[in-house]
Amino acid sequence: MANEHLTLLDIMEKHVPHAEFAFLSACHTAVGDKETPDDVIGTLWEVDDSVAKHVVKAFYENLVVMDCTKAAWALNRATHAVKTKVPLEQRMVFLHIGV
Repeated sequence: MANEHLTLLDIMEKHVPHAEFAFLSACHTAVGDKETPDDVIGTLWEVDDSVAKHVVKAFYENLVVMDCTKAAWALNRATHAVKTKVPLEQRMVFLHIGV
């Protein structure tokens, strides 16, 4: 990734058996279309790395077990858990796409 962009399409085209979920915390990663797979968390616009790490950490603490059906719930809990550390404009960039 240091020399070229990694796209959502690149990830989708990889053969990763049993993959059910992706958390993409880089900027503009939730810009999807009808081909976007279910259960992806990404960002709608630029996100600051120093504060995004708080959301990512809280997300995985709330996911408890790797159950992708709980991704939306875990993201919601994570954004509430970090509201004293992460400003609203940085929390609201995270988006869950999927069921």
